[in-house]
Order: sequence, then C-alpha cells, then structure tokens
Amino acid sequence: MKSLIDLHLHIDGSLPYATVKKLCRAHGLPDYTHAQLFEKMSVPASCHNLNEYLQKFAFPLTLMQTRSDLRVIVRELLQELKGQGLVYAELRFAPQKHTSQGLTQADAVSAALAGLADFYDWQRANPAGPDLHSGLILCLMRIPGNDRENAETLRVAKQFLGRGVIGLDLAGAEIPALPNRAYAPFFAQVREWGIPYTIHAGEAMGPDSIREALALGAKRIGHGIRCREDRDLVKRLADEGITLECCATSNLNTKVFDAYTEYPIKGLLHCGVRATLNTDNMSVSNTNLPREYARLEKLTGLNRIEEAELYVNAAKAAFCSEAERVRLLKLGELAWA
Repeated sequence: MKSLIDLHLHIDGSLPYATVKKLCRAHGLPDYTHAQLFEKMSVPASCHNLNEYLQKFAFPLTLMQTRSDLRVIVRELLQELKGQGLVYAELRFAPQKHTSQGLTQADAVSAALAGLADFYDWQRANPAGPDLHSGLILCLMRIPGNDRENAETLRVAKQFLGRGVIGLDLAGAEIPALPNRAYAPFFAQVREWGIPYTIHAGEAMGPDSIREALALGAKRIGHGIRCREDRDLVKRLADEGITLECCATSNLNTKVFDAYTEYPIKGLLHCGVRATLNTDNMSVSNTNLPREYARLEKLTGLNRIEEAELYVNAAKAAFCSEAERVRLLKLGELAWA
C-alpha cells in the first residue's frame, strides 16, 4: 500500500457514512439508507457550481453540534483514513459552525482534539503498518458580518496551538464582495502570533484571488488550480516555492474543469510548482485519496515518479514538526522508491 498524505480535508465534508448512521440513531433521526445519505451528503455528477456543492454541508453540520458528536466523528474519520494508507492528515474545520447548541468555539476544538486523542489510543492498541499522525487547521470563514466570529477563531487557534491545532485557513465561497484582501487585518495578527496558515484561493475565482492570498503572506494555497490561466503566475508560484493543495474530484464537481483528462496537476509539476493531491471533502465528493490517485493515473497518465513528487511536496509543506517531517520523508522513500 502507498503511503499517503492529505493536507486539505474538511471534516464536515468527510463524515463516514457508518458514523452518520450511528449519530442518526443517537439523535433519534431516521435510519437512512445508503442511497438516502448519498442524496443528503454527496453531490451528483450534475452539480452545477461551488454554491450547489456547499449546500451538502448543511445536513452533516446538524450532527456536529455536541462534544460527543465531534469526538466520535474525528476518531472514526481518522480510523477510516488509517485504513486507506494515510500516514499524515491535516483535518480542517470552522469551530464557529459548531456553536448552535451551546458549545463555544473552544469547546468545539477541545472536543475534536479529544477525538484525535481517542484515535491515537486506538492506534496504539491496534498497530498495523505506519502510524497516522494528524492535526487540526481552524478555518476563518468568508461570511458577511462575521468578523467577531473570525476574531474568536483566531484567539482559539492561539490558545490550542501546539496542543493539536497546527494552523489556520480562510475558507468559504470566493465572491467578489469578500476578496482575500478584506481579511488582511486577521492575517497580520496570525503572522504576529506565529500561526502557520493556508488560504483558499483560485477555485471559484481566478488568478487575482491567488495573488491576493500571496500578498497576505500565504505559502500554501487551498486549491489554487486556476493559476494555470496565467503563465506568469505559474512561474511565480514555482519560483517562490508556493504549495498548491490540489483537489481534483472536488474541482470537477464545482465545474472548474469538465473532465479529469483536463486536470493540470502533471503540467504544474513539470513547471516546477509544488503541487499536492488531496481530497477536500470525501463524502461530498464521494472520493478518497487512493481513488484520487487511481483516477489520475488512469485518466491523465500520472506516473509513479510524479506521485512520489506529490508526496514529497506534501511532506515538505505540512504544518508539522521537523521530526515528523523527517518521519514522513523516510516513509516516502520506503513506499515510493
């Protein structure tokens, strides 16, 4: 089995179906069939755009409003990832989205971290293959009028940094009314506090969105795939060593591309861009990381040398300790030699 790294995985878009069924029973909800859950949680091939895609987060979020819910979800999601061959995963979520039943943002993060600790206990009791290590990225949200909530997310990230929280993100639909530059004061504070961060850009909007993220100091870009529309920007990304968190199936779902055969990750690698391959949302996009690699192998000719490069790029860009980076690179040598 290949060793795999996922740097861009949203918890609320990646709930295992078995976990959802368990939580539905606990909350007295219907015993949904697999087909019914697919309709509620996953986009069809006819998905038109990012806004339609984002609607699939509504139902999972109803199951993520208590400490026990979040704890179970994180533990069982990591167990699923371990079974897929992942050795490192950065799980991201917006704690401000988990406060509708009385939790504070700090409560939500604490519960997710308890799930991470539960997973490590389970992993020690069930050793099989390389360990999976993980950490949490907290998301600021592009939502009109939520500066107070974003400021709280920032404070919570500082509170838990080094205790399982490893970084920050800016997520949510890219719209002209909320450009990345509007969040400059938040990222000035992030830099002052020394919190690693990534920014969603170059997905629904084009190259200018990526340039704005770079102006905010981002060294990692969530998606960033529309850089291909500007040759000078591609060269800049390569020259500055910026990492792109590419998510192929998600980008097809949201109609950034029409077919896997058009997905430009091979071309970006050959231009010297530090691209990585990730899932984004496993349940919403009905995918996982082994499936992403297999699809691109079949439909774009992605080869083992390029896959090894994607892995190394991810290991080098991970928000982890240097000791963990050394572990990941050694695992990569063994798995991809």
